[in-house]
Amino acid sequence: MIAGTNAALTAENPGLTRVLIGLGWDVVVSNGPQSELVPMAIMCGPNGRALSDEHLVFFNQIHSPEGSVQFAGTEDEEQIDVDLALVPAAVSKISVLVYIDPDVRGPGTFAAVKSAYIRVADRTNRELVRFAVPTSGREKISAMVFGELYRHGAGWKFRALGQGYENGLAGVATDFRLKL
Repeated sequence: MIAGTNAALTAENPGLTRVLIGLGWDVVVSNGPQSELVPMAIMCGPNGRALSDEHLVFFNQIHSPEGSVQFAGTEDEEQIDVDLALVPAAVSKISVLVYIDPDVRGPGTFAAVKSAYIRVADRTNRELVRFAVPTSGREKISAMVFGELYRHGAGWKFRALGQGYENGLAGVATDFRLKL
């Protein structure tokens, strides 16, 4: 996939009710501070904003209130399990982001990140789609939307994005109306 494209998940895979979102990357080894990447999923309403702060899934809140989105195993660098049948009707999309945690090893950017990807697989781990996040222009980016699952009619699609934020979590919080 390339940035901006989308793929029909449920239409092309009848009976698909669960997906595994795999995230991966390699960080360039350095003698100085090394970037610490942190994934998160934000469950959004029709306005593109988070339904609430409880609809943010990350390391301090590993599942959504109803349990439809939760961190899973670690075959990839990180994995998020999504039970599409349990996702509340109020959720129009689930945005999947990764940010550089400035509190762990100091400020960093995606310039030190290579081979970043997001993939969507079925419950047997059969890969349905994969998006290799572009590597150019990431010198000032400290948070990035890798992709999103979104409702399309009665089904679900995936959109590859690679949308970066130079203002990191502050920009994410503003755009998604979160209190981070």
